[in-house]
Amino acid sequence: MLATVLSSALQGIDATLVEVEVDLGRGLPQLSIVGLPEAAVRESRERVRSAIRNCGYDFPAERITINLAPADVRKEGSAYDLPIALGLLAAAGTLPRERLAGHVILGELSLDGRVKPVRGALAVADATATRGIRRLLLPVANAREAGLVSGIEVYGVASLGEAVELLLERIRIAPCHVEPAERLRPAPSPIDLAEVRGQQHAKRALEVAAAGGHNLLLVGPPGAGKTMLATRIATILPQPTLAEAIEATKIHSVAGLLDGEPLLGSRPFRAPHHTISAAGLAGGGTIPRPGEVSLAHNGVLFLDELPEFPRHVLEVLRQPMEARRVTVARAHGTVSFPASFLLVAAMNPCPCGYFGNPRRLCECSTADVRRYRNRVSGPLLDRIDLQIETPALRPAELREVGGGESSADVRSRVERARQRQRERFSGRSILCNAQMGARDLRRHCALDAASERLLDAAVERLQLSARAHGRILKIARTVADLAGDERVQAGHVAESIQYRALET
Repeated sequence: MLATVLSSALQGIDATLVEVEVDLGRGLPQLSIVGLPEAAVRESRERVRSAIRNCGYDFPAERITINLAPADVRKEGSAYDLPIALGLLAAAGTLPRERLAGHVILGELSLDGRVKPVRGALAVADATATRGIRRLLLPVANAREAGLVSGIEVYGVASLGEAVELLLERIRIAPCHVEPAERLRPAPSPIDLAEVRGQQHAKRALEVAAAGGHNLLLVGPPGAGKTMLATRIATILPQPTLAEAIEATKIHSVAGLLDGEPLLGSRPFRAPHHTISAAGLAGGGTIPRPGEVSLAHNGVLFLDELPEFPRHVLEVLRQPMEARRVTVARAHGTVSFPASFLLVAAMNPCPCGYFGNPRRLCECSTADVRRYRNRVSGPLLDRIDLQIETPALRPAELREVGGGESSADVRSRVERARQRQRERFSGRSILCNAQMGARDLRRHCALDAASERLLDAAVERLQLSARAHGRILKIARTVADLAGDERVQAGHVAESIQYRALET
């Protein structure tokens, strides 16, 4: 007897459908799984055998062959347990084979038959809807996540027995559907920009970075507030659109990081430790999984103590910062992950941290300072739009009663600036000023004679690269958007030049 069940395999952040073919034939009792299965898939035979018996069904005492097609796509993970078990029951006659038609099924089985959650449910639901299949059967813990996709019926089951009873129509389970708009309401943030004392120049840079999607580097002594500022940029970023939230959610779902939430209601904020590997940052593995640059997609990637990261690890950021995607090539195939993130980094000016501090003597030699700063390459620094000095706070600043504007006030200006950019780039894939190309710079950042002279003088004096020249124009466009001006003026260019502190 032969039974076929539809399941899925993850490829990057997308899913492709897989046919699970179960054949019972003559011969000594044994179970073989073919079709490029990884170790977790091969081990499913023990989980499936115990789950079927512990749920009160007979396990076929025949020669069992299970094929996962297409056979040239590598299969990994435990999501094939449930479709394999249901296919075995259908092939043995316990479950009519036609009841499996029109379903995509996935789920991990425990030995007692309970169905455990799996990774990538949102991607599988999306693939199910794209292929025009009506029903998706999966663990109840993943039902709300998959329920974000319209056009399909999502059924969450808690056990193998419940799945069989549902397919036999002996019980009824209401399809799960989640209205995405209801999930885009972020929880109140416990931190606020008003808590940061002093650093008005850095706060303004934070606002510009959030408004235009510009990368930001904060340089200053220990205790100046660099980390406080960086973590609070998340509180002034605009709310993600539904498309942005679903795309970020799909990445976190594939990585298994949703923690039961069906949709990410706020932008991701990732802060990896400086001991992270290049594969952990960019993505990788035998079967590639998203790294931190992809987990920060449509959000913020914060690298604290930037020079402490190994230089070869930092260098992997250069291509994703330009292309907004990262491609991982392995022996089993090549996958591409989205990686459109806002980079925020922080560093000390020297190994001891007090270079240039008027109130504390720096103990580092000139060679020490040069070696420390050279840990971050020039090409990487060139890709960071805003480079801001955060000086040590004076005692009077520490005693301030209020820290200034709240995150809500700043976010309202940021959202208005982003709205101008959405209108400017309507119908295109560009979401903010930082993503403009050369043609957009000529069209939207045209300068008058005074602004051109000012920018030319800065390029000559600071020996700026062509990339830095373009990034100054992008920042000036953002400053103009915050001011509500249609044209970029000399004042906007002058402010943007001030944000290249490491080159002055």
